[in-house]
Amino acid sequence: MIGDILKRGFMGIAFGGLATFIAITILMLHDAEIVATEVWFHMLGSYGLGIYFSVASLIFENENWSLLKQLCIHFPLSIAVFFLIAVPLGWVPFTIWASLLALGAFTFYYSIFWIGFWIYAKKQTGKLNEELNK
Repeated sequence: MIGDILKRGFMGIAFGGLATFIAITILMLHDAEIVATEVWFHMLGSYGLGIYFSVASLIFENENWSLLKQLCIHFPLSIAVFFLIAVPLGWVPFTIWASLLALGAFTFYYSIFWIGFWIYAKKQTGKLNEELNK
């Protein structure tokens, strides 16, 4: 279990690093000047979110919980972690409208990813059932 958490954590760091690289590339293409400390804090936030989402996916591997229970735990926890990182870093301004817009965007993208994984799991289940019926 600890090994799996560490492995997922490092995968999260890799995804956070990729997101940071993309952001820095965009800044570079626009000739933006940015202070190294600011880059460091944003990179740390990207790593934090990457680690969280990589490790939190373990919630969906708990076979004792229904999919609804897993979703009811993962979704609000994900929103809380996102806002705890995004607001202090300035990714989401601390206003009602910005927070509502960010919440809507987060919910939209979360839904797209969740539906995609759900469809994938259904297809995998169908393939496994086909193999068992042969």
